[in-house]
Amino acid sequence: MIMKYRTLQGSDQQISEIGFGLWTISTGWWGTYTDEDAVKLMRLAADLGINLFDAADTYGNGRSEDLIAKAFPGAERERIVIATKVGYDFVNHGDGRRGQKEIPQNFSPAAIRQAVDAALVRLGTDHIDILQLHNIREEQVNDDALWEVMEDLRSEGKVRHGGIALGPAIGWLGEGASAIARRKPEVVQHIYNLLEQEVGSGLHKTAEVTGAPTKFLIRVPHSSGMLEGKYTADTVFPPNDHRNHRPRSWLINGVKKIDQLRFLERPDRTMGQAAMLWLLKDPRTLSVLPNIYDAEQIKEFAATSDCPPLDDSEMARIQELVSAHFGLEPEEHKYKGEMELPAELASLLA
Repeated sequence: MIMKYRTLQGSDQQISEIGFGLWTISTGWWGTYTDEDAVKLMRLAADLGINLFDAADTYGNGRSEDLIAKAFPGAERERIVIATKVGYDFVNHGDGRRGQKEIPQNFSPAAIRQAVDAALVRLGTDHIDILQLHNIREEQVNDDALWEVMEDLRSEGKVRHGGIALGPAIGWLGEGASAIARRKPEVVQHIYNLLEQEVGSGLHKTAEVTGAPTKFLIRVPHSSGMLEGKYTADTVFPPNDHRNHRPRSWLINGVKKIDQLRFLERPDRTMGQAAMLWLLKDPRTLSVLPNIYDAEQIKEFAATSDCPPLDDSEMARIQELVSAHFGLEPEEHKYKGEMELPAELASLLA
């Protein structure tokens, strides 16, 4: 098995094409994991060549960062690339969090500094490889003081690379495009997958037409597991699994779409691997962050770089199906973010 690696502009840091997002094992929204369970999965991933571990200070109220320190203590920290996020005030509001409901944010320079220092302590390290401003809005895009403190943290050696994460749900085209065009962040993390292309493709195109050096961390690459190709119309999710709260139409229509994508499966490539290879066709994709929840899945996903890439005919067939909505009634998306592009970008992306 050979893992492939990519780099950021001006960096010699090798980052695995497949990363490990810690939200599944640290938040309780995808089942319950003990620290021992989580550390075992993380160390297995590293042994298979995965070196990017993406956390957030708010995942489990600091737990995701604690887990990284437990899995890779001392000198083993050099084995990995740590990405984390700051911006939510979980210190004062974490006890009031219910499920995936958002809590108040605080992006003041003082709060960001305090959050970074606290994260460094939990992580047991003196630097964060990739620091992301967690789910920013237009207000933060326009806040010069916020971007200045990010540069200061880099100058002080506490942060090596900076960027933003967009969310919490799919959307945020306006905020993301504006940040890419104006601030040219090194990294943007966002939702993007074969079934949910609208926002992601616009963000990637923004980086292209504006000449931004931005690379992308892709989360939810399997559309909440749908593109792993293992759901059926009879699939039932556990009560503490966030997918249990999705409308049944999401499951039924998703299974119908997957049935039409079975041509992507081969003896040497699973549906889940094909979904990530679709994203990796774009050189602006830095790493794909699948939702990881067991050892067999890690082994499958870590082998993705070794699989045959999607060819031009497969890519074209995918786009034909997506453009035709897979022969189903178009779904009405409820975007949470701003879906209007800034005026100066709308004509460029038309």
